Amino acid sequence: MSDGAERPRGRADDHAPTTPGWSCGSCGDEWPCATKRTRLLAEYGGDRAMLSVYLGSCLAAAAEDLRAAPVMSLQDRFIGWLPRGARRR
Repeated sequence: MSDGAERPRGRADDHAPTTPGWSCGSCGDEWPCATKRTRLLAEYGGDRAMLSVYLGSCLAAAAEDLRAAPVMSLQDRFIGWLPRGARRR
């Protein structure tokens, strides 16, 4: 991985990505899987900006590995699921 995304280390149930295919090492779904999304929201404690930075670095690394994948599908997969905050006026 590159661009700030650290290579994951940990337990078998961490739902960490396996590269270069960017699938979940625990359940086999596309990463971030539903379980990891829930965990990321909890880990970042509502700090959407920092979570976006982390996922953006993962997106950049995945784009290098998954060159044939459509950019919009990767954006939806890595960032599009994040809850949106209320707009400020």
